[in-house]
Amino acid sequence: MYLKDKVALVTGAAQGIGKAFAQALLEKGCKVGLVDQNAELGKESKDNLDKQFDTQRTIFIPCDVSDEEQLKDAFKKIFDSFGRLDIVVNNAGINNEKNWEVTVQINLISMIRGTYIGLDYMKTENGGNGGAIVNISSLAGLMPVPYQPVYCASKHGVIGFTRSMAVNAL
Repeated sequence: MYLKDKVALVTGAAQGIGKAFAQALLEKGCKVGLVDQNAELGKESKDNLDKQFDTQRTIFIPCDVSDEEQLKDAFKKIFDSFGRLDIVVNNAGINNEKNWEVTVQINLISMIRGTYIGLDYMKTENGGNGGAIVNISSLAGLMPVPYQPVYCASKHGVIGFTRSMAVNAL
């Protein structure tokens, strides 16, 4: 996929893998919507990226991806800012076995929701230009992880959902 002038939305973009994805997409010429619930770290990440790239190529949207309306609003703001959406990176994730419902909500349900919202924006039959969706799992999605069964199950779900969706795309 030729990336210059494409628009990407990256969840969990304030640090770690999400921030690295945003950086790599910007280096290839994309415009990037940074989505993260940590507003302070998100603004700091945007500021750091703005020192390397044109400030008009990034937007930071504070968002709790587990909140459906906030997630929908983040997609809309990025689409409204850049006029299109071509790439979605569903990266946001946590590992909290004690609050396992939140782990499942963020790692699996929010990823599924982000995929469907992204498809609504990108489908050619909806006026979109097509695109790509990247759903981030981990090695925990491929093998058992002692003492982290909920995290492991949520990441297995990411892989199962993504593989099943890929069959539909073919």
